Amino acid sequence: MEIINEVNSFVNDIVWGPIMIALLLGTGIFLSVRLKFPQLSRIKDIRKVTLGRMKEDHRRQTEHGTIASAKAGLASIACVVGTGNITGVATAVATGGPGALFWMWLSAFFGMATKFAEIVLGLYYREKNERGEYIGGAMFYIYKGLKSKWMAYFFCIMAIFSYMVCGAIVDTNSIVLGIQAQWHVPPLASGIIMAFLTAIVILGGITRIGDVCEWLTPLMSLIYIVIGGLIVILHLPQLPHAFAMIFTGAFTPQGATGGFAGATVMQIMTVGLARGLNSNEAGMGSSPTLNCSANVDYIENQGFWGIVEVFLDTMIINTVTGLVIVLSGKWVTGISGTELAMHAFSTFMPGHIGNYFILISTFLFGYSCLITSSFLCEVSGEFIWGKKAVLPVRWIWIAFIVVGSVGGLEFVWDLADTANGLMAIPNLIALLLLSGTLVRIYKEKIPTGGKIKNEDTNL
Repeated sequence: MEIINEVNSFVNDIVWGPIMIALLLGTGIFLSVRLKFPQLSRIKDIRKVTLGRMKEDHRRQTEHGTIASAKAGLASIACVVGTGNITGVATAVATGGPGALFWMWLSAFFGMATKFAEIVLGLYYREKNERGEYIGGAMFYIYKGLKSKWMAYFFCIMAIFSYMVCGAIVDTNSIVLGIQAQWHVPPLASGIIMAFLTAIVILGGITRIGDVCEWLTPLMSLIYIVIGGLIVILHLPQLPHAFAMIFTGAFTPQGATGGFAGATVMQIMTVGLARGLNSNEAGMGSSPTLNCSANVDYIENQGFWGIVEVFLDTMIINTVTGLVIVLSGKWVTGISGTELAMHAFSTFMPGHIGNYFILISTFLFGYSCLITSSFLCEVSGEFIWGKKAVLPVRWIWIAFIVVGSVGGLEFVWDLADTANGLMAIPNLIALLLLSGTLVRIYKEKIPTGGKIKNEDTNL
């Protein structure tokens, strides 16, 4: 294990070095400019074709997709709104201080354009599988758009590895550690229960996943935002100081204080960007896979769900978590992860209510990821090995949930950062090289299933 840790640390330093930071932020900035900042200029359209059409989507027949547009969008949101919004944010603040939140926000703002681009390209290059289901994702636009089979296969392998680590292991690990801390339930027992609850959903395929996420995603998000937001509102006088710590801490080395070990500006930036990517997944190429199942008339309309996804995940939910932790002052105690979030919320809530609230939220967020992230591994496996890989991938996923229940948190998060970075690299390269095609799809407002006249467009 020590050797594995050393190797992973070495690779992680390379993957999350200055080049990766430049590539991640640079791609978001580049796409924002080329698309004329859709996260700002298309706000009315975003609201109209996403949340404004949810009821209408359910009445439409699935002529251009496997499930309703809203179900696909909510399933994708459920995939990113996970334990990273609680445990990941807490770990980031505990490691990099309040300044890490700024880098999360910055990456999320430009990440909205990145996510929009991923989904648009995903729907443009998607196809039907042998079961008559619409499938797509980054591997499809890498293969069909860039004509690069090896890069598409590399992305699939990294996606399977990344989500087996980040989904099956990280989310399970966060859940079972919280349950153990509160009720002293053995992690393995909790892991087996989580595996069973996940199996009854994912074995039903994307249709059952969409049905569950249709009610689970709004419910869990609303509860967390309302309660966490209420804590922030009740402490408005302390907010200016909290924001001052966040903005100054983003560009100032943090000295050791209490149990906080201190951090350089590069460490603060790196942990903020890494945890931000792990949370909203903008640039990883994950969201197109779930969104490509959508029944939607125009490609760009589904892309708007990507903007909503990043905004809800990072700008709202992560901000609620981060502000409560900063306001509580518990980030200097030396504790991290779910335990830190519990201590922070308990500071403002009577008795042990804060602990129970975080525990329940961690469970719901983590479970939503467990039932959706498996689909990304499933499609990746099908892309490489065909339909015969679908069922084995589902069962391997269930087994990895049990494995995740006995893993160590620090090692798991470090491994997750490495896997995420390796998965993002081919996807970001594809987004840059296919940006010409992306712009034409966007400008010409291509309908689902339509084609632009000349696809040989590039930078």
